[in-house]
Amino acid sequence: MRKLIGFISLIVIISLGYFYMDNFTELTKEDISDKINAPQLKSNQTKKTKEALLHGDLFKLIGESDEQLEKDLGSPLRIDKTPYGYVWWVYLDEDENYVLYGVDNNKIETVFATGQSISSSPFQIGDSYQTIADKFPFENEVSYKDGLSYYTFKLKDTDLQTNPLIKLSDDLFAVTYFDTFTEQLSSLRIMTGDMLIKQRFYEMEYRGPLPEEKELTDDDWIDIEQAMEEQIFELTNLYRKRFNVATLEKDESTSKVAYLHSKDMYDNNYFSHDSQDGRGLKERLEAQHVHYLSAGENIAAQHTDALAAMEGWLNSEGHREALLYEDYNYIGIGVHRLYYTQNFLLKP
Repeated sequence: MRKLIGFISLIVIISLGYFYMDNFTELTKEDISDKINAPQLKSNQTKKTKEALLHGDLFKLIGESDEQLEKDLGSPLRIDKTPYGYVWWVYLDEDENYVLYGVDNNKIETVFATGQSISSSPFQIGDSYQTIADKFPFENEVSYKDGLSYYTFKLKDTDLQTNPLIKLSDDLFAVTYFDTFTEQLSSLRIMTGDMLIKQRFYEMEYRGPLPEEKELTDDDWIDIEQAMEEQIFELTNLYRKRFNVATLEKDESTSKVAYLHSKDMYDNNYFSHDSQDGRGLKERLEAQHVHYLSAGENIAAQHTDALAAMEGWLNSEGHREALLYEDYNYIGIGVHRLYYTQNFLLKP
């Protein structure tokens, strides 16, 4: 019998693909529930050189150093912490292409991208579901082998519809986020196998060790939560622009209301628009002296990060209506741990 050193053999099924979302809207217009006439997304893709990486091939960046990234693209808009040990380098160009490069130990291990002129061959934002399914038939089980360790990602029917996983090579995967209302690719996340395991996007069956979870301090979480609030704000306005809806301004008092509700849900282990003391959105806004004509709220919990929460809201009819409602002009955003709250306002 050969002795295996430093290896623990485990066979376990982890179910971490669950999340919660809920939507509340308090509106004065009767047509809020009308079906959204979603436009067809058009691609302006042209062949670019590597010097224009925001329009270049995203796959070429996996494995590159952060030094090379800065050399090619310059300084990012900011660098955001994540709960998983790596940081996002955030870029937003004049064409509204939004690309986050996940840097771990000075190397790019994952990329999140959305934007109509981003080239990510063999994918393109705006591709139809069927176009990508024809190239990469979606499967409900996707495997990854790392030495003696073996992992199987088990996709539910909802995963196959909204965020199917594609194995591109032995150690490269793509999470393809679809807008189920337009049946088009909304955003794309590319990552190595280790990064996929670390973030637990899907139920997983595995044999071998799992990456150690990073221990986070309260100060770490403050930075992470503020970063995710900015990502939600940026994506909200990018998606509103995509559907020709006016962008929103951030309201700090409303953001406080949203944050306190996310924190209260986390602290007291519940998920609802109504606080445990019986207060709803109206009462929470009044407590912070927020004046408005109409208001709405989206909440979510247990999504891997804010990017995933945004795609979840986009694919739920009630949340989508609030997200894209044309009369709103202000937003407050609050994230605490993995609880997310958006408060939308129409203010005079």
